[in-house]
Amino acid sequence: MENLTRKRYCRNTSIIGKIINPLANFYQITSQNMQINRRNFLRITGITGLCTIVPSYFMGQENTKDKMFSKMLDKIYKETYKKHAQLFNMCGYAAPKIDVVRIGFIGVGSRGGEAVERISHIDGVKIMAICDELKEHAEKAKKRIQNEEHPAIIYAGKEDSWMEVCKREDIDLIYVATPWDLHAPIGIYSMEHDKHVALEVPAATTIEDCWRLVETSEKTKKHCVMLENCCYDFFELLTLNLARNGFFGDIVHCEGAYIHEIGKDLFFRGKPGRSWRLKENMSRNGNLYPTHGLGPIAQVVNINRGNRLDYMVSMSTDDFQMNTYAKELAQKENYFKQFENKTFRGNMNTSILKTISGQTIMLQHDVTTPRPYSRSYLISGTKGFAQKYPLPYRLSTADNYEKCFSEEKMKEIEAQYNPPITQRMQMIAKEIGGHGGMDLLMDWRLIDCLRNGLPMDMDVYDAATWSVIAPLSEWSVANHSAPINIPDFTNGAWKTNIPHDTSLEKGGTTIVKTLKKVQE
Repeated sequence: MENLTRKRYCRNTSIIGKIINPLANFYQITSQNMQINRRNFLRITGITGLCTIVPSYFMGQENTKDKMFSKMLDKIYKETYKKHAQLFNMCGYAAPKIDVVRIGFIGVGSRGGEAVERISHIDGVKIMAICDELKEHAEKAKKRIQNEEHPAIIYAGKEDSWMEVCKREDIDLIYVATPWDLHAPIGIYSMEHDKHVALEVPAATTIEDCWRLVETSEKTKKHCVMLENCCYDFFELLTLNLARNGFFGDIVHCEGAYIHEIGKDLFFRGKPGRSWRLKENMSRNGNLYPTHGLGPIAQVVNINRGNRLDYMVSMSTDDFQMNTYAKELAQKENYFKQFENKTFRGNMNTSILKTISGQTIMLQHDVTTPRPYSRSYLISGTKGFAQKYPLPYRLSTADNYEKCFSEEKMKEIEAQYNPPITQRMQMIAKEIGGHGGMDLLMDWRLIDCLRNGLPMDMDVYDAATWSVIAPLSEWSVANHSAPINIPDFTNGAWKTNIPHDTSLEKGGTTIVKTLKKVQE
């Protein structure tokens, strides 16, 4: 069929022939892993009418003024369809238990400094090192430690100080909260030096780095956990358990987002190292921060564990805010004139993902439009419905879908379906805090799994799959919202991988020392 298809279409014109030849190569790569009939071939390649992925991809490159940007887009497309072989399945893998988890923190300006304080509450850990390019950040983070049992040697003053931390033989876990583009390099280096690693979101900003994280984790058998705290928010945990108990029936559609107005805060003056996020929003156009919305949904629909993401499309508005901010600031101070009339990411990005099981997922990203904070978080099934934003969150069933549960009924649902981790840790998580407690819950679960030799709730495949949406969205936005496949970082293991355990039948032994009475 491949030869017949190629001949049939290549007869038309020389121009179409130029389009089909690279497309046929793509088909050859894809067909090695699946049996493709004519209908599937047309769906995957978008040949129908020659008006979907092919012309938008090639015309998008012809119309791209910036050659570097064009090369980046081309690289995203090529990397998406490269073949990789699984070295070892890290899903469900239980590394040898560690009685006392010795931690090195890298990047403690804001988010990392908060993590130092939270983790210092948890039993069975020892903070061995605190690293930041700015010494004042490291010193401030060290002062947040809640007891005197942690050596917490400071590493600062150099861009590569983090390498010294990773090389230490008396550290088990590297906890990374640096600018995004350093997450993957530090994560890879950590695993290569025999460390487990926990990476703030996103775990990587390129497809290549997503694969490098996966392959390094498989090769070293070291955990690579992305610190997606929204998976541990209490309503998200409740709905995950409801989904596993059939409350929603067959899940049809989900929505998630990161909508948080921080546009003016992206512009900094005189604060070294703080402009990296502004640069991300100037050099890239897509959903740059997809994991807060996608992570909890991916767990609900069992992505990488019986289900997987298939393909996606993405669209962005123009920029209606950031250039305006830059001009306003430039009128007050010459420093900001460098940002005038620059290209910024579109305010709102909307991406649609399709799963191999047939569900759709809508993700949105907007950090500049003045509107209330929202992660959207919606689950729609054949038997039930859940929505968190706008607050308060709500649940309903198909037999009375127009009327959501009362506050009294919600309390009954929570009492019956809150998972064990919530039942055991909710009070202490709220007491210590971190986005209402979900940060502490995330850190506690990470440490407890390491101490008890348990598989991770979020493994390296989740880190890669959730993070890769950003570069894929960039390609789709630049190519008239053309569809693009989502790589299977499990290399087919998703078919037999089982969902992560939320029962706490194993583990759950780690206490929070300073608030034992609250926990008990």
